[in-house]
Amino acid sequence: MKQEYDAIVIGAGAIGTSVAYHLARAGYQTAVLDRGDIASGSSSHCDAVALICDKLPGIDTKMGQASIDYFGELARTFDYDFEYCPKGCLYICETQPEFDAAENYCRKQQADGYAMRMIGHDELCAMEPHIAKDLTGALFTPESGSVAVSPYKLCFAFVEEGKKYGLESYTYCTIQKINLDPDTNAVRSLETNYGTFHTKRIINCAGAWASFVGRMTGLDIPIEPRKGTNLVSEQTGRLCNHKILEYGYMLSKFDSIHFKRNVSRLVEEQNIAFNLEYTNACNLLVGGNRLFRGYDTRTEIETMRAICERAVRFYPELADIKCIRAYSGVRPFVRDHLPIVSDVDSIPGYYIAAGHEGDGICFSPITGKFMEQIISGKPTDFDISRLDFARFSSGAAAKGA
Repeated sequence: MKQEYDAIVIGAGAIGTSVAYHLARAGYQTAVLDRGDIASGSSSHCDAVALICDKLPGIDTKMGQASIDYFGELARTFDYDFEYCPKGCLYICETQPEFDAAENYCRKQQADGYAMRMIGHDELCAMEPHIAKDLTGALFTPESGSVAVSPYKLCFAFVEEGKKYGLESYTYCTIQKINLDPDTNAVRSLETNYGTFHTKRIINCAGAWASFVGRMTGLDIPIEPRKGTNLVSEQTGRLCNHKILEYGYMLSKFDSIHFKRNVSRLVEEQNIAFNLEYTNACNLLVGGNRLFRGYDTRTEIETMRAICERAVRFYPELADIKCIRAYSGVRPFVRDHLPIVSDVDSIPGYYIAAGHEGDGICFSPITGKFMEQIISGKPTDFDISRLDFARFSSGAAAKGA
């Protein structure tokens, strides 16, 4: 076991394994640590699609499209199959006001060059023959802006490909202390149940748990857990042909979007946003919701009932399909809905790549690339100053916030 590394990544989810892979590929002696196994946190408790149509216009969408494009490159070059599959997406609008709001969003994204368009009732029913027949229409995103991957296999792909460049992983690794230089406050070492690792660079990729890692060096990282739940169906024949989201997904994700849906009190209280997709094994993933419940990942029966209620509204035949299990996990929520991808001015050698909320799978390839560029002193592919940790400090305006 090595005792010294150029860089140590904390967290072996989609973000952490991507960062570790990119650093190892760039020639850094790199280790990735996790308190559990690879992909044992949020990355194993989520759905499997990378989209641009669930992003706000601007850097959010720009990162999403860049990452989706990069997924294609990784799928071609990786030996490890992570079940990459381009898949179109339909953002369903129940009513004319929802359709109008989605159309306004679509215009903004089209103006920025992104491929999406509005479709009416008849075309929607032709594309999705099993969908409810009283819906107004949808926003359609083609395969260029919507791909599916296996979250588990993606994390293992980054690790296995990284091993070709010397990447080492330590699972069930407990970090007991992070040591900083008493004179410079720079990163010096980590004390763990595997012993002490010496390094000049730590990258905090602990997702919803990044704040705990931050406190070990006195940092206040404003990330908190936001719970979500998915149901898994029995294997079925083809019920839907695309990734399906309802327009209410934007309402559940972004507190800046105000739109009243005609839904039951249960659906509203559980902050349900219907989404549907097939797994590679022909099970349906049916979701989902966003709630602040701390780190409690127990699946709540009221949430399950609300998801089922909303699902049957859009796809009535789901009422006859068995649910075989449910799972819940936590997303790393940041109040401005943008991740943190940057160094930390006050601690030389300390970096953060966390806070991606529901976009960790989607943003993982580009985040790993960005972090390697930051650490290597290269310019990033495009301006990501809005993702700087410094935006949360009192002097945020001085560094690109």
